[in-house]
Amino acid sequence: MNELSHVFLIFPGIVIGLVVAAPIGPVNLICIRRTLQYGFLNGFVSGLGAALGDGLFAIVTGFGLTAISQLIEGLSLALQLAGGTLLLCFGLYTYFSQPPSRFDTKAENGDKAGRTLARSMASTFALTITNPATLLGFTAMFTGLGGLAGDNPSFFAAAFVVGGVIVGSSLWWLALTLGVGLLHARIDDRVMRIINHGSGLLVAAFGLGVLGHVAYRLL
Repeated sequence: MNELSHVFLIFPGIVIGLVVAAPIGPVNLICIRRTLQYGFLNGFVSGLGAALGDGLFAIVTGFGLTAISQLIEGLSLALQLAGGTLLLCFGLYTYFSQPPSRFDTKAENGDKAGRTLARSMASTFALTITNPATLLGFTAMFTGLGGLAGDNPSFFAAAFVVGGVIVGSSLWWLALTLGVGLLHARIDDRVMRIINHGSGLLVAAFGLGVLGHVAYRLL
């Protein structure tokens, strides 16, 4: 496969990124809630944190970093324990948190807003990379690309697929947060409290499910 043909590998990469990001799970719920509460930018940046996590797993899989892949698989239980704990904490925090008033949200200064966005991105990145199942999903889907990339994929082939994954995942978060963001101005504090309670319970339930799975495997 010549280098020009490698460019076309970005398209299956985009599909993989969309497939990985689209299923409604805890990160989707967190991004939806943040978009409704803080607006489009916070929700989209939160989604980008997840896209970077997907990109990291895509790099490990696409470039054949076997040692890192085996290390992640070996730490599967520890990562699931950390991820489940984070989800449970996020859920409880969301449930009990009071939504800030619209005035307070708009009056945030630049430094505080920047720190908030950085924390939003870091939190979803952490949740994504503590889910080893994502790595297994990438392994399966990248294996299916064997016929497209050749028996021995080159650096360029892997780079275009990985780039496509990040683009595809980012496109999903852009579409989701743009759509949800249309409702941001129409939601008052009472409705936001209901959303906090509902999404908090669901995210905490995801966390308890992960922790229950870890406990089952340890018994």
